[in-house]
Amino acid sequence: MLDRFKVPEDIAVRVAPDAMRATVTGLFTALGMGVANATQAADVLVYADVRGIDSHGVSNMTPRYVSWLQKGVINATPQTRVLRDTGPAVTVDGDRGLGLVVGPPAMDLAIERARNHGIGVVLVSNAGHYGAAAYHAHRAIAHDMVGVSMTTGGLLVAPTHGAERLLGLNPIGIAAPSGKEIPFIFDASMSSVAGNKIALLNRVGGKVLPGWVARADGSPVMEEATVPEGFMMLPLGGTREIGSHKGFGLMMMVEVLTTLLAGAGGGPFRRGDSTHYFAAYNIGAFSDAGQFKDDMDAYLRRLLDSKAAPGEKRVVYPGVEEAEIEADRLERGIPYHPEVVEWFTTTCESLQAKHHL
Repeated sequence: MLDRFKVPEDIAVRVAPDAMRATVTGLFTALGMGVANATQAADVLVYADVRGIDSHGVSNMTPRYVSWLQKGVINATPQTRVLRDTGPAVTVDGDRGLGLVVGPPAMDLAIERARNHGIGVVLVSNAGHYGAAAYHAHRAIAHDMVGVSMTTGGLLVAPTHGAERLLGLNPIGIAAPSGKEIPFIFDASMSSVAGNKIALLNRVGGKVLPGWVARADGSPVMEEATVPEGFMMLPLGGTREIGSHKGFGLMMMVEVLTTLLAGAGGGPFRRGDSTHYFAAYNIGAFSDAGQFKDDMDAYLRRLLDSKAAPGEKRVVYPGVEEAEIEADRLERGIPYHPEVVEWFTTTCESLQAKHHL
């Protein structure tokens, strides 16, 4: 994560992950979730914070989830049901449940089906936000499988050359096991920058960089600037000249493999909130898992040992910096903005939920 998104160390309040996990669990149970579901939801959020995916951690997402639960936008006690099941492919109705709750069991189901069929794909439609895509994909690694997870995001992105919000942020998460090296774990929005990171910028008084957003009329902001009123996100690449058509296409690909494949419409015609995609590839069904991990190690190590460009210290692949941040935050605590800690304290008191901050 770029430094401009980070809470300045001189004001950061460090909180132990277990303390934040217990606090968030208490908030969710106070809002009607069962303990198991609340614990699962809190785990997804704290995973994001521990791994440095602050855009999808407790500071950005918990206030939204609390509001949605209070307003009944999200079902606190979803009863999911299988709509179609052909063995390796399953479609589930999420019953408006929070994706943090209904998503992990769906990923686990994909892993189970991959164990029996070589590959498992589970779609969960009619569900709420599911947090960091990496969390779900990561679950496959322990089973010697490659995990893939995608989801539709809010319609915040204008297509290349467009001036309307017609595309979701549509992140993709991919995780692959290794042997000795840190596993490859990729998680990124298909927009030029994650939409939630704009909230981080606003909190710390930061500015957008060229090609991240467009003004209300669709013209790209191509200089470092404060976030404009009525802004729209831009696809990955920013502008056509530097590849936004690729991000545009990837966003559409995610839409095809989630909402459209589940029979829930696409883009502005979606039905039933978000649709999430969970897939597991059983390496042993395609090749030898041990050889795969040895080959991953060789590939990953070669990247780490490669020559850095002028002015750069090193080359890293997705998953390395997150593992380093995880080690630091498990030891020293997660750095939060004081406003975040204050919000949790006040909200817990108002809901008569115990906090541990």
